[in-house]
Amino acid sequence: MSTAARTASFDRTHTDDLIAFLRDSPSPYHAVASAAERLEKAGFRRVQETDAWDGATGGRYLIRGGAMIAWYVPEGATPATPFRVVGTHTDSPNLRVKPVPDTGSAGWRQIAVEIYGGVPLNTWLDRDLGLSGRLALRDGTTRLVKIDEPLLRVPQLAIHLDRQVNEGLKLDKQRHLTPIWGIGKVTEGALVEYVAERAGVAAADIAGWDLMTHDVQPPCYLGRDRELLAGPRLDNLLSVHAATAAIAAVAGADLPYIPVLAAFDHEETGSESDTGAQSPLLGNVLERSVHSRGGNAEDRARALAGTVCLSSDMGHAVHPNYSERHEPGHHPMPNGGPILKVNVNNRYATDALGRAVFAAACEKAGVPWQTFVSNNAMPCGTTIGPITAARLGITTVDCGIAALSMHSARELCGADDPFLLAAAIKAFLEG
Repeated sequence: MSTAARTASFDRTHTDDLIAFLRDSPSPYHAVASAAERLEKAGFRRVQETDAWDGATGGRYLIRGGAMIAWYVPEGATPATPFRVVGTHTDSPNLRVKPVPDTGSAGWRQIAVEIYGGVPLNTWLDRDLGLSGRLALRDGTTRLVKIDEPLLRVPQLAIHLDRQVNEGLKLDKQRHLTPIWGIGKVTEGALVEYVAERAGVAAADIAGWDLMTHDVQPPCYLGRDRELLAGPRLDNLLSVHAATAAIAAVAGADLPYIPVLAAFDHEETGSESDTGAQSPLLGNVLERSVHSRGGNAEDRARALAGTVCLSSDMGHAVHPNYSERHEPGHHPMPNGGPILKVNVNNRYATDALGRAVFAAACEKAGVPWQTFVSNNAMPCGTTIGPITAARLGITTVDCGIAALSMHSARELCGADDPFLLAAAIKAFLEG
């Protein structure tokens, strides 16, 4: 752990804005729209992948589905100017609506769902759920939809009918996770008609959808001293929000690097999609940025040789009820500052050089930091960090925020840490 005293001026307004960001972003598609709104206020402009790009000074961003890439070209940038990339992801584990959604049993109307990512299933029981996502219309456009009110619920079996439930809850993913949304006869097309009405479109115009459930309980401060933050999708919208705030803050500054925000989708399912970290999306953007400033393949190689990526994703705080599951010498705590994530088997991309870059950024920002390493007897998760390092051949370091209940419908972290992470990312982007 860093022994440097905190000198960064803590500002709770950052966490307040994170709470608003979480409420506005129940799906990856809403998350990139929320981030884009903040970037627009900072002077960034949206570009289309099908258009020709210029290399003029200023901020730009593109959106592809639930992913966003944003970058700022400072005054005096050359074709070989290196990048400083912050990598994040917009998706979170949840329950997603199947292509034929209307179903039911025993007089109940239900919605068929598929499990997305590594979901602790019990955390989705007995929660009031809304629906959000995007609709694909027959004219080729898309429409965001957010029904942020109690619509669905996955009811748990009463203890009277399962006396052994406290000896170990067993849930069948197919049979026990189907939400209810009413009683009566199952009607084909009922859900699509309802969602279409809420989105202000005709049901007949909907050609497809990417819809998912979300807990409608809002994020909130928690604890006697309001020193904790509880909410959904902290993994990894907290990092998306911090990186968005950081790149907006450095826009217009005299920078030695080109700051980049890469917010990918589908990290929770392996990143194998056209909007995931395994896609050529980020590499294409960096290459086109070089070419738009008159560069060639040699300039691109030189730029990438000096590029560093900070992969920011949530990590594990030591759990007071399960401390034996953690590495004895590494017990990250909430409000202790960002965590450096290390795994020698390259589940995280951090090496000594990356550690030095991370430590320098935290020192510059006056931010304390901690180290996370998994218990040798426990499997280690992974991030977009190793994928980005391997695809682009760039130095990459993994970091994040220490949290409890990762992948739960609601997660928990320190209320100071979002600001501390954003301050460290800002210092990293400034070089």
